[in-house]
Amino acid sequence: MIALADKITKSFGGRVLYVAATLQLNAGERWALVGPNGSGKTTLLKIIMGLESADEGSVSFARDATIGYLEQEATLAGSKSALAEVVDSAHEVKEVERQVTELERKISSTPPGDELDALLERYGRAQDRFERLGGYELESRARAILAGLGFPVEDFDKPARDFSGGWQMRIALSKLLLRHPDLLLLDEPTNHLDLESVKWLEQFLAGYDGAVLLVSHDRAFMDACVSHVAALENRSLKTYTGNYVGYLRQREDNLEQLRAKRAAQERDIAHMETFVERFRYKPTKARQVQERVKKLERVREELVVLPESSKRVHFRFPEPPRTGDMVIRLEGVSKSFGDNHVYSDVDLTLYRGDHVALVGPNGAGKSTLMKLVNGKLAPDDGTVTLGQNVTQAYYAQHQLEELNEANTVMAEMDSAAPGWSTSEERRLLGAFLFHGDDVDKRVSVLSGGERARLALAKMLVSPDPLLMLDEPTNHLDIDSVDVLERALVDFPGTIVVISHDEHLVHAVANKVVDVRDHRVNVYEGDYDYYLFKRAELEAAGARPTDAGAPAPVPGPRAEATTEPAGRNVKTREQRRAEAERRNRKNRALKRERNRLKEVESALEPARGRYDELVSLMADEGLYNDAKRFDACLAEYNALSKKIPALEQEWLELSEQLEEAERDA
Repeated sequence: MIALADKITKSFGGRVLYVAATLQLNAGERWALVGPNGSGKTTLLKIIMGLESADEGSVSFARDATIGYLEQEATLAGSKSALAEVVDSAHEVKEVERQVTELERKISSTPPGDELDALLERYGRAQDRFERLGGYELESRARAILAGLGFPVEDFDKPARDFSGGWQMRIALSKLLLRHPDLLLLDEPTNHLDLESVKWLEQFLAGYDGAVLLVSHDRAFMDACVSHVAALENRSLKTYTGNYVGYLRQREDNLEQLRAKRAAQERDIAHMETFVERFRYKPTKARQVQERVKKLERVREELVVLPESSKRVHFRFPEPPRTGDMVIRLEGVSKSFGDNHVYSDVDLTLYRGDHVALVGPNGAGKSTLMKLVNGKLAPDDGTVTLGQNVTQAYYAQHQLEELNEANTVMAEMDSAAPGWSTSEERRLLGAFLFHGDDVDKRVSVLSGGERARLALAKMLVSPDPLLMLDEPTNHLDIDSVDVLERALVDFPGTIVVISHDEHLVHAVANKVVDVRDHRVNVYEGDYDYYLFKRAELEAAGARPTDAGAPAPVPGPRAEATTEPAGRNVKTREQRRAEAERRNRKNRALKRERNRLKEVESALEPARGRYDELVSLMADEGLYNDAKRFDACLAEYNALSKKIPALEQEWLELSEQLEEAERDA
């Protein structure tokens, strides 16, 4: 055991976050802490870290256990370089190194004798400890961590204070990973990372020998690296073994069992209430009525309380104005910042309906490309041409700073939706998880996540046909990301998105633009297709622009490639694979369709017979015929199990077929 949070209770004012929450963290375990927005995830991290106190309960640690905590925001003000900042954070190693240096100085000036022997013995122990702590590899480990988190080698010696906020967060994370504490507490560690850095962090944490407790909105990241999930739900903490997908499956299984038990209890209550009401005033049935009244009280006391369901609002955003087929075209575009050459002679065309993910390492030029597309930057050479009737909206973190601090949430929405009714505005705000009195909060008191949700909601009131989103999921919780993801998947216009959230990219992108090594390469397929092609090229030892990577955009200028004749053009290989997949799916779904008809045919008579039995069991005559009563009761009990099972099967089959039709 490295840490134990035992029976923690925490409230803010009259609002209870959790009661008697217990969590034990052991070496080698990697925990995700999940829960709805406002459930107290960050608060629990701070309680474990000792930055906040619990109302009740205690936190204890193993002897000599070290703890590291990464907050959502960090600022570095010193003049040290990024590398020095990281290396110097290993305080224990640096202290042992100081002791070794001091002992070397004393040994050099001490004559032979007992004192020198004692110094040499201490020196040997100090050297052994320095070696065990990895002191000799400290700088190389620091360099490896910085490189893994996306820092170019030439930036290692740049002063830490000169980096932007996102890069300073990476330095703070690098310092933490180098220290290698026994317990690692991480609050949204993937914010400000690119997809490749997220992959590196996944691998680092998957092999971490200490305990890890992290809060993240990135489902793919949690699936890749966590071994346990702690869920804050309904003012309690429940633990699950497995990754995030496993947690969802176990939670749904548990919930189905609770629903089934609740339904059985409600049916029993209805049956007994019918009997009591029917025979309440019959003296000959007084004893049976009293027995059922007592049983009713017991069942009501034991009635299963179902957990509150997450607040989900299904919202379809307004259709954007229709544009021409060509939305934007870059021809011969070059861009440099002083001596920093980004790319030359870029040719790129996006079409109506393209949902484009910009991927590649940080610093390669993804945000620069997006700003060239939206006109925030002008190219050094070449042209950027918008298609017919194309207007554009751009979302990045600085949009949060443009919110009016003095406004309420509703007033801020009013400013963006002058023609909307209050109910329409509330519906949209509800889709972004502003419920009830939340709309009366002032912008000045909103959290970073709430501000991000409000800025996104404002942008999608009347969406432009070209949406550009730079890390839109930063500071959002999982429910908010779900809302955004559904909106983007259904959006009929054109999207360009930069995101470290692999789940979002998988769901949204139908085209991938890879930016790296001063080159821009277009992959005419979804994110899985992009990963397949890159892996194929890397296995062949080829650059992405060799071996026929789709639609390469060279730099410097080479032979121009042929542009696709229309949007979303797929390769022959991709079309064949998709056709085979559709055929397999259709064959598999034939069984499901037939079974659905069988279930529907069985459900209607079963429900009708169940209603007949309920009526029969309210008839006094039935209870005078023991044989008939036993037969009815047995049939009633059998139907009480059969109908929920059929209903559940019907629901699962219907959802499966609907999902298959959407994906077709």
